[in-house]
Amino acid sequence: MFAKPFVGALEGHNEAVTCITKHPNYLGYIVTGARDGEFKLWHVSTLKCLATIQAHEGLLTGMSIDGKSGKSIVTTGYDKQLKVWDWPNVQKHTFHPLKDAEPIMSVALDYVPQGVSHIYDSTDFVVCGDGISLWKQERDTPYHIYDLGVNSVFHVKCNPVEPSIFAGTSSDRSIFLLDSRQQVPITRFVMKLRNNAIAWNPMEAFTFTTANEDYNLYTFDIRYFDKALNVHTDHTAAVMAVDYSPTGKEFVSGSYDRTVRIFNVESSRSREIYHGKRMQQVYSVCYTMDSKYVLSGSNEMNVRVWKSNASEQYGALSKREQRSKDYNKALLNQYKHHPEIRKIANHRNIPKDVYNAAKEHKIIRQSQKRKADNRRANTKKGDKPEAYVNVRSDNIISNDLE
Repeated sequence: MFAKPFVGALEGHNEAVTCITKHPNYLGYIVTGARDGEFKLWHVSTLKCLATIQAHEGLLTGMSIDGKSGKSIVTTGYDKQLKVWDWPNVQKHTFHPLKDAEPIMSVALDYVPQGVSHIYDSTDFVVCGDGISLWKQERDTPYHIYDLGVNSVFHVKCNPVEPSIFAGTSSDRSIFLLDSRQQVPITRFVMKLRNNAIAWNPMEAFTFTTANEDYNLYTFDIRYFDKALNVHTDHTAAVMAVDYSPTGKEFVSGSYDRTVRIFNVESSRSREIYHGKRMQQVYSVCYTMDSKYVLSGSNEMNVRVWKSNASEQYGALSKREQRSKDYNKALLNQYKHHPEIRKIANHRNIPKDVYNAAKEHKIIRQSQKRKADNRRANTKKGDKPEAYVNVRSDNIISNDLE
């Protein structure tokens, strides 16, 4: 209740922060991109900007760091350019403007690329826009293109366990699952509203979570697309971003309701909510590689650093402090279902508009449930009563490749 999860802010962008990427090999480094086409390299421990590069003219739509050597950054922008950059040679405590930095490769595309993601443990990457294309870092043309129809693909994400598997979300509200070893998509299913982002579970190769426009997040198993494994609620506006913890047990989401929430993968309700008075719509979120911190990029040009566990005390602890901490944790776990304990442990101070919106959504759900129950209770004799709605499958319209 009295925890202070906010650690600090990474200030310096001149436009809304649209993407955050963590370095796969170096724990303390992240790269952030903004709407003005600029990306910055940060050292999270010191909250310092180490390098600034003007990569594109206009919105920077995607950014990814290769997972093999970690020495190259691929960016895409609204200027229809795909660029590959060398990892800046910088020191931890020195700022480098790098205004005249040149990419090692620049490719002009026929379409506006919407996102990019590197294949696991490889320098190859996937670009989405008008379909999905596979690229090698040394070539200026894709070596394979998936034609997914006339609809634009807004987001693509490679599996961090299986190198050949990746998924994308399209403007026709569909999700595609693809394999780089095949010429056509593996499967496709359509939901009621569009998905804005996808995140794969780093510990389970067959599980991923999508951030949806209907204020919810959906966790799916790629072996069974008839229904979601779980539906994660609590947001009161469209969910814009999602990212998994390296442990695979939790994920963080950012929403248009100006809040950041942390979910357990097995829970439908969030365990934590972060917000700020000046924080606006959240467009990007990221877990650090040690799972200790969460980063959020929002519309008011700031990147904020939060603790993943709001009340956790970081730093060296004496044996006595550690024993006391473990004892209190065990005590809370033992009595967490007691009404008064649960009330205190789960209480969060939330913004008034979020509270009122959640209250309104609760009234709507109760009204819909009451109406459905009344229909069943007043069904004529011999008629088939109205079926109960399964929230895990209700939002999936079709599941095919037609």
